[in-house]
Amino acid sequence: MRVLVVDDEAEMAALLARGLIGEGYDVDVASDGIQAITLAGEQRYDLAVLDVTMPGMSGFELCRRLRDRVHGIGIILLTARDAVDDRVRGLDAGADDYLTKPFAFAELAARLRALRRREAYAPTELEIGGLAIDLAGQRMTAGDRETRLSRTEFDLLRLLAVHAGEVLPRADILETIWGSASYIDPNIVDQYVSYLRKKLDAIAAPVKIVTARGVGFRLTTASA
Repeated sequence: MRVLVVDDEAEMAALLARGLIGEGYDVDVASDGIQAITLAGEQRYDLAVLDVTMPGMSGFELCRRLRDRVHGIGIILLTARDAVDDRVRGLDAGADDYLTKPFAFAELAARLRALRRREAYAPTELEIGGLAIDLAGQRMTAGDRETRLSRTEFDLLRLLAVHAGEVLPRADILETIWGSASYIDPNIVDQYVSYLRKKLDAIAAPVKIVTARGVGFRLTTASA
């Protein structure tokens, strides 16, 4: 099991990493949200422990992006805040659980074990309009035809499928998949949409990616 720890306080991050390694986890550490998104694009994580208060991207925003990007990831937020509004905001952002600082490491370890048990029953397939998306194998199937997807193609297709019927703006897709809308050519979204369209056509998929001119893209059934 691989865990992503995100905390801008180096001492706290190192302490958490040592404890989790002692529990038998493989651990990667990021000091901010952008680094965390980059790591999540390179490595599959089962669990994430996120500090809420960080410069730049908050733990709430990072939680939302990881939830959109990484299937089945279990997320715990660490917060110094004990306000009900903050806890609700964290859960609404997609967190599975939260801990208020200071906390005992044994409690964090127990909550991570509980998430592992819960995620063991998470769905492994997403279906839309007759297209089956294998969330573990990064494949899609229509009838008896199947094709594999690159990591980025898969991330994009899953994002569109989770929000099927909705128009997703290019900027939102860039931030979710590539971690930033500021330093990346937005045409890369169109490029990967083109890749996906070709693969969907190759298996005669009963869905299509529709361009909302000047805005973004949406995934819909081919008959819509």
